[in-house]
Amino acid sequence: MTRIDSSFYLQNQQQMGGTESNTLGKDAFLKILMAQIQNQSPLDPMKDKEFIAQMTQFSSLEQMTNMSQAMQGFMTSQSLPPVVKYSGMIGKEVTYPVHDGTGAATELATGVVKAVSQKEGETKLELQNGESVYVYDITKVSETTTEE
Repeated sequence: MTRIDSSFYLQNQQQMGGTESNTLGKDAFLKILMAQIQNQSPLDPMKDKEFIAQMTQFSSLEQMTNMSQAMQGFMTSQSLPPVVKYSGMIGKEVTYPVHDGTGAATELATGVVKAVSQKEGETKLELQNGESVYVYDITKVSETTTEE
């Protein structure tokens, strides 16, 4: 009769450096599956359906891990700083509302973006006419018109 490898005993398992996780990774799942296959009873071996089901679970786990990593990479690429995000507006003509002393918008004005700045979480566009406009106030962005 075969013996169970002592490295699979709980007391011999390496502890993760202070952080415990209740989830099994694909490596742990594969180790468990291999231990199960190696230590199955010769008189009652694992059924083909059971083995296929476990391999399917392993394949699904690996695909979910890969998808999670891809999604993490996507989220990282989408979290650009606002200054970088709005830098494409430099040289563009923007339309924005002009507010009177009471805060009501009285008319629309246009200006060409000279720079993008961020201060205290607010992103502003600095225009060539000396004005500064919050990006959330912009109502239109267009190519600059050249007058001859």
